[in-house]
Amino acid sequence: MHAFLEDLRIQRWDDHRYYHHSTVNQALHLISACSFLVAYVLLFSHPAAAALLAWLGAMVSRQVGHFFFEPKGYDVMNQATHAHKEAIKVGYNLRRKVVLMSIWAASPLLVYLDPTFFGAIEPMPGWKGFVESVGLVWLAIGIGALLFRTVQLAFVKDFRTGVVWCTKILTDPFHDIRLYYKAPLHLLRGEWFDPESPHAQA
Repeated sequence: MHAFLEDLRIQRWDDHRYYHHSTVNQALHLISACSFLVAYVLLFSHPAAAALLAWLGAMVSRQVGHFFFEPKGYDVMNQATHAHKEAIKVGYNLRRKVVLMSIWAASPLLVYLDPTFFGAIEPMPGWKGFVESVGLVWLAIGIGALLFRTVQLAFVKDFRTGVVWCTKILTDPFHDIRLYYKAPLHLLRGEWFDPESPHAQA
């Protein structure tokens, strides 16, 4: 258990220090984390609504922060290029995220063209039924993406790395709130980068 918790701490620390210099990104992660927590609660009673909130609210805000606000140049603090960080990223790096988000964005069209989604779901009438179906498909995509990368890591690295990463992803909303709850205050002060980041001194 000690080794598991230490690996979890390292994965969390690497994710924070490599990919969360921007306070805009941190603030968007705070919004994402709160959205995910609401989605977790909804999951037990309204799974389709939970998936809609998780993807439209939590995932979009999260990825906007990474793609558009996080610096992509040389990381002076960690002495690492952006390419190096992407290469050693345990979870979904930007290239993998593009693939995942493309699948997510294309899925409503597939539901529209085939309301059964290749026989996987029971078609529901009307636009509300369409939205419900899309939510269920998005839930499946989210679960599938989590399981796929977990299993992939178990093969390309080791079983514990995969389980640790899966645990990290599921608990990130709680951890992000603890880390980034001050991000809106930094933005109000005009601090566009984490005060501890070299970018803040640039």
